Amino acid sequence: MAGYFNENSENEKADRPLIDEAVKFVRAIRKHIFGLLLFEFVPPFLRHYFSYFKNKSNFYIQNLNYINQRMDSIIKKRRHEIENTPLDKPLPNDLLTSIITANTSRGIDNYKSDDDELMRPLTDIEVRGIILDGILAGTDTTANLDSFIIYYLGRYPDVRKKMIDEIGRIFQDNKTRPITKSDVHNLKYCEAIAKEVARIFPVVDSFSRSFEKPEEIGGYQWPVETMVKISIDAVHHGEEYWDEPNKFNPNRWMFEDFAPKKIHLLCFVQE
Repeated sequence: MAGYFNENSENEKADRPLIDEAVKFVRAIRKHIFGLLLFEFVPPFLRHYFSYFKNKSNFYIQNLNYINQRMDSIIKKRRHEIENTPLDKPLPNDLLTSIITANTSRGIDNYKSDDDELMRPLTDIEVRGIILDGILAGTDTTANLDSFIIYYLGRYPDVRKKMIDEIGRIFQDNKTRPITKSDVHNLKYCEAIAKEVARIFPVVDSFSRSFEKPEEIGGYQWPVETMVKISIDAVHHGEEYWDEPNKFNPNRWMFEDFAPKKIHLLCFVQE
C-alpha cells in the first residue's frame, strides 16, 4: 500500500493529490458512520430546534453531500472510460465496472425480463447506493463473518472435514480453476456452515424499523413513525424458531423441510 501511494518516496514534497483525496474520503466515511447514530437515536424535534443537535445534523448532511459528489465524479469518470474503451478490448474486472456495465452489451451477467429483453442498466444514483452499501456494510461485516467461520471450523474438526470433502468432490484435482455459479450452487454444505455461523454468532446485533401505520406490539399501541430495534441475536436463539438454538449444527440447513424457518435467519439486514 505504501508503494502504491508512493509513501516510500524520500521526497517530502512529492505530489500527493491521490493520497490526500483518498484520506479525505475515508475520513468522511467514518464521520458518516457516526452521523448515522445521530439520525437514528436523536428525535427530529431536537435535531431541528436545538442548536447543538441542529449544527451536528447540518455538519453530517454536508459531509454526506461531499461523499455523494465525490462518488458521482468517480462513477462518471469510469463511465467515460468504459465508453471510450474499444469493444475488442477487455474491461477491468473491478466492482465499479461490473456494476456500471450490468445489463449492457459489455456486462458479464445480464438479466432478462419475462419478455426476453435485457433489464435496464443502473443509474448513477443506483450505482452510488450499491457502492456505498458495500463500503459501509460490506467490509467489516463480511470480514468478521469469515473470522467467525474460521473459528468454528477450528473448533469442530468433523465439520471442517466434511467441508473439505465437499470442496474436493466439486473441484476434483483442479483447485485453482475459477469458481463458477454452478460450483456455488453445488457447495451446499459450505453454504450451510456460513448460515449456521451467521445464525449462532451474528455479526450485526440488531436492526431498526419504523411503523408506516399504527401497530400493536406486546399489548401496546405504537403510532406512525415509531422506531423499534429488533434483536437479531434473540431471534437467532429463540427456541420457538430453532431446535437446540445454542448448538452449532450446520446439518440443520441440509433438510428440505427446514425451508420455512430460513426466514428467521437475519444475517445482513438492510436498514
